[in-house]
Amino acid sequence: MEDQKIIDQDIIIVGGGAAGFFTAINAAEMDPNARITILERGKEVLTKVRISGGGRCNVTHAEFLPKELTRNYPRGEKELRGPFHSFMTGDTIEWFESRGVPLKIEEDGRMFPESDSSESIINLFLQETRRLGIQVLTKRAVQDIEQKDGSWEIITSQEKFTSKKLLVATGSNPKVWNLLEKLGHSVVPGVPSLFTFNITDKRIKDLPGIATFATVKLRKDKLETEGPLLITHWGMSGPAILKLSAWGARELSTKKNFEIEVNWVPGNTSDDILEKLKELKHENARQHPMKYAQFNLPKRLWQSLVAAANISEGDKWADLNKKQLEDLSEQLTRGIFQVHGKSTFKEEFVTAGGVELKEVNFKTFESKVCKNLYLAGEVLNIDAITGGFNFQNAWTGGYLAAKAMTH
Repeated sequence: MEDQKIIDQDIIIVGGGAAGFFTAINAAEMDPNARITILERGKEVLTKVRISGGGRCNVTHAEFLPKELTRNYPRGEKELRGPFHSFMTGDTIEWFESRGVPLKIEEDGRMFPESDSSESIINLFLQETRRLGIQVLTKRAVQDIEQKDGSWEIITSQEKFTSKKLLVATGSNPKVWNLLEKLGHSVVPGVPSLFTFNITDKRIKDLPGIATFATVKLRKDKLETEGPLLITHWGMSGPAILKLSAWGARELSTKKNFEIEVNWVPGNTSDDILEKLKELKHENARQHPMKYAQFNLPKRLWQSLVAAANISEGDKWADLNKKQLEDLSEQLTRGIFQVHGKSTFKEEFVTAGGVELKEVNFKTFESKVCKNLYLAGEVLNIDAITGGFNFQNAWTGGYLAAKAMTH
């Protein structure tokens, strides 16, 4: 190891992903004389950017109030409030547009490049690193990091780098977490965050593809989310489920089987619905409940819940007894489903866990444990629900770290 080539730089960035590139480009613009190198352990850079949003890259989310934006982060909500006042969604849009990549807003608030291709973002980043003279090295797994005489030593399989400033933006990489622990940081162990629920239940068995707005909660817990719920071949997905999986990530990490309660008519209790069902019985006495869906529910879902309350096709509203009406109101507002396992949501694997947040100064994203060490993106114990929020955390952290490292 002693005869390794030593390369001296001003800023070394470990991790060739979104946060790493964004930091490097901003730092090079703020200090054109800085010698900056990005080290990436894989063969390719920006792999997560490439697959994000189904290959379209969900750059950010159209939420322009810092406090509202932070509500999408199960971990990091409090810490990001200050940083978002310094650099957030509007700044992100302006940053990309001023460099020739205009963004567009979709109905659900997600923002993508107008090209609908993540290649627009990747090409821009690569073009900017070339223009600014930033060195990008792949297949450079970092084996050790040491601080000596106020300078950093970063050892890879091929060479040794020294630099005054070091940014770690490696996402949830346990090897790097171990190196950070060696430097004195505490790391919260990683657990999966965004996942869908595997459910085998005859009420939803023949309904894949049906989506409706619902409230979902973990039974025996206060945790509750609402949003579109999508019934799939393997169970349930959609924003309502993904949000619940993110907020409940820690608790659910130890559970393979658990129960959820679904309210298919959000905003109504079982008593409210029971009253409405009694009115329907009175007003539509001769109609068949199976024939006409109520409460704006998809017809096949309504029929399935009616059947689950032991009401058959031949029954009319007038025929229904008190127990059937009560059962139907329970099915509609407090349907209990057994979850047997979890599935990763698409390829966008998000992990809850990372460097303990109280060990970071969120004005600069500098470590409070080691001077001149900066951390950005998912290497920190910050994660968000789906919708462009994880990238916004990367852009904000990267920008503020770049500013701190060059001023």
